[in-house]
Amino acid sequence: MALSRFWLVIILVSVTYILAQLFSGYSYSIDYVVNGKKDEPLVKKEMYLNQMSPFIQDTLQKAKDHRYTQNDSLYILDNTTVKIAVGKQATDGILPTCKNTIFDLLLPLIAYLSFFCGILQLLIDSGASEKLAKLLSPVFVKVFPEIPKNHPSISYMTLNFAANFLGLDSAATPFGLKAMESLQELNTEKDKASNSQIMFMSLHAAGLTLIPTSIIGYRAAQNAQNPADVMLPCIITSFVGTVAALLIVGIKQKINFKSASLIISLGAIMGIIAGLLFYITRLDIIGKNHFTTNLSNVILLVIIFAILAYAFYREKYFASNDKDIFSSFVEGAASGLTTGKRIFPYILGMLVAISLFRNSGVFEIVSGYMGKLFLLMGVKKEIVDALPIAILRPFNAAGSRGFMIDSMRTYGVDSLTGRLACIFQCAAETTFYVIAVYFGSIKVKNTRYTLSAMLLVDLVSVIAAILISLLFF
Repeated sequence: MALSRFWLVIILVSVTYILAQLFSGYSYSIDYVVNGKKDEPLVKKEMYLNQMSPFIQDTLQKAKDHRYTQNDSLYILDNTTVKIAVGKQATDGILPTCKNTIFDLLLPLIAYLSFFCGILQLLIDSGASEKLAKLLSPVFVKVFPEIPKNHPSISYMTLNFAANFLGLDSAATPFGLKAMESLQELNTEKDKASNSQIMFMSLHAAGLTLIPTSIIGYRAAQNAQNPADVMLPCIITSFVGTVAALLIVGIKQKINFKSASLIISLGAIMGIIAGLLFYITRLDIIGKNHFTTNLSNVILLVIIFAILAYAFYREKYFASNDKDIFSSFVEGAASGLTTGKRIFPYILGMLVAISLFRNSGVFEIVSGYMGKLFLLMGVKKEIVDALPIAILRPFNAAGSRGFMIDSMRTYGVDSLTGRLACIFQCAAETTFYVIAVYFGSIKVKNTRYTLSAMLLVDLVSVIAAILISLLFF
């Protein structure tokens, strides 16, 4: 319900503001909102060529691309008219967003879903999911008291957390969707989110990360002195967010935290993080990049290999159920295809709303006023300059990534702003997109307090990122 209202508010406010700008004469055209593409120049005025100064006329006619830049203005010659553009479009318009949702997002997502759902089907049919669930039940039943011991959802959630932990986004989503489907089987009110689903989504929002591979890559591309120097702050921030998610939702659901198995598990995670950090910090830059890049991929391949090897070991078990390993994989892959088709409308609706929100300029207004408020409160300007990433991240990963890269270029890749921008990108989740996809896959309409819990986790992560950045840099 909350997500539905928020979605409507974003669209209605954005459209109202766009039309107000057009009819007030502030905007020359709003074609970019519908048909424009990201980073295209925004046309603010149009004039005939003979109305321009002789110098600009001559320059435009001689230029190969018939373009000329002066100060912040771009002059574009189109036959006998000159379009004067200032600034760039924030994101794709409505129609390009619809097109790109299918070709750039849905089709790759369906491919990931099909492959990993096929692998997960082998995990189920071989009986490995039951064994894994049995092994992890002592911990999970404390955090998810509604889930019976040895339930398959425990295996799927574990794989989702592991994929996020290693920065494997392409694998995390299929595992997470499978976990939601499995949790839905236990849900007595099918159109209403269960406590277990809310806890899972909130922990997913925290996104406990060990290897922020993509962040290190972006920093290396910007010639950072030490691309991996934000690694430890990213890990600590995501761990703080995970603990916050556990407490925020746990208190709401009256979960008993006085559990030896739970405390030991958190301690084990901290031990793993500390051990790997101790090893990584002793490596040089090339060694760090090599190790962090390969570790995630090696573990993913090991998971795939282990599932396939166990399935081969249990081949007779498949035969006793009138199946073979490949047919089991194909069955799972087909279910991934069905899931992709089911979640498409939810993804499309959310991305169109975000497109309007960005292109309308409402986001810039909101973030601008928030920046001024923080400056009045005495917050350092270097922190305020990075806040747009934190504000945009819950809405759109690509948009916040663009802000992050721009911040590194504008303020310096090794500046406090540049580093904090990277930690913000790593710390928070694309909350609105994730809720739409995950709950859309199981057709849950009433998400209860999921949105507020996930946004609160995002807020805690942002505050933690700021404090940790000040401590480290």
